[in-house]
Amino acid sequence: MSATSSRITGVHTYDIRFPTSREHDGSDAMNPDPDYSAAYLVLRTDAGDGVEGHGFTFTIGRGNDVQVAAIDALRRHVVGRRVEEVCGDPGSLHRDLVGDSQLRWLGPEKGVMHMAIGAVVNAVWDLAAKRAGKPLWKLLADASPEWLVSQVDFRYIDDAISPDDALALLRARADGRVEGERVLLERGYPAYTTSPGWLGYADDKLVRLAREAVGQGFGQIKLKVGADLADDVRRCRLAREAVGPGVRIAIDANQRWGVREAVEWVGALAESDPYWIEEPTSPDDILGHAAIRRAVAPVKVATGEHAHNRIVFKQLLQAEAIDVLQIDAARVGGVNENLAILLLAAKFGVPVCPHAGGVGLCELVQHLSMFDFVAVSGTTRDRVIEYVDHLHGHFVDPVRIRDGHYTAPTAPGFSAAMRPEAIATYTYPGGAFWAADLATRQEQQGMTA
Repeated sequence: MSATSSRITGVHTYDIRFPTSREHDGSDAMNPDPDYSAAYLVLRTDAGDGVEGHGFTFTIGRGNDVQVAAIDALRRHVVGRRVEEVCGDPGSLHRDLVGDSQLRWLGPEKGVMHMAIGAVVNAVWDLAAKRAGKPLWKLLADASPEWLVSQVDFRYIDDAISPDDALALLRARADGRVEGERVLLERGYPAYTTSPGWLGYADDKLVRLAREAVGQGFGQIKLKVGADLADDVRRCRLAREAVGPGVRIAIDANQRWGVREAVEWVGALAESDPYWIEEPTSPDDILGHAAIRRAVAPVKVATGEHAHNRIVFKQLLQAEAIDVLQIDAARVGGVNENLAILLLAAKFGVPVCPHAGGVGLCELVQHLSMFDFVAVSGTTRDRVIEYVDHLHGHFVDPVRIRDGHYTAPTAPGFSAAMRPEAIATYTYPGGAFWAADLATRQEQQGMTA
């Protein structure tokens, strides 16, 4: 079948879960026992070339039941679309998905349905980049400013950034794109690591991993805080002693505190010279973040991984509530909405340091930061992408870290495809791992009956 007549024929969903809670990987004050999971989908076509679009959104376990159902609810908008048209204009699908009034009612533009939209939209971008033979960051960086602006929904944010503003930002970087790409391919993009900092880790593991991070070239680590103040003071002291004065230590409360408590807690941890406090309070509390920012300076305030959409980011920026903006590749409505958020951050001059970790979030978000460097901001100053060192082996094109930097992907696509054997093993509940796990538990229950 010709490329011009081929259509999307299927949206296939998978509930993929990893048992990370058993080693406390990913544990924090708000989420003590996460099983890192992906509500995963594959777009298939009748083009005959075998090229597929892969996408997912991240959950921490049982939420996959709901998230997979939400993705399935969007299937009617996707199946039957012409491949050439949807890959040439992913924004058209984004607008249709957001515009389904009966599903929009469940948000609007927030929560489970919006994350499902993001997963589907990201799968289309993966398909488009593969068909173009480019990694996603380069597909975006090579695009014209006019086309990129056409992919952004400016509704609700044009009081902060207009299409003309966005065009001006992108055109201002046009002459620097070639040099930016050269630097990116040569040097990579700076990373920081959260791997030493999970709240369930013993002190000796924290210290060992912090020292290893410095040896691997990371200039920043992050610790989870917020469960017990005395414990946090001790752990921050140990981390500071392990990494020395020249390495930044970020701290992350995962929304655990109210405004007053956040100010008091950060004040108590100030002796360890934290660089930023992440998610100090509810992600919906714009004015609360602004109050915390004023009170804890010079410690910076960072948030965004749970911000629902571009409108929340707009308000965080307008209220001068954050020093660091943290996009998430799978929380908002996919690449299109993240383009809007990156442009907003550039307009307000606030650095973007994405949230990653999870299942595949590092793989995805590296592309967005690299595009931002090449085509929008032109700088990596005070900008780092989060990195954790687990679950990458399950991906066909996993992230590659060299001397504390993400190496720019060169394979076509969004780096979203999981290995078939990983899908077969960890699909819940019938995959090989979970079926064996159930059999073991049933056997143990029989022995104790």
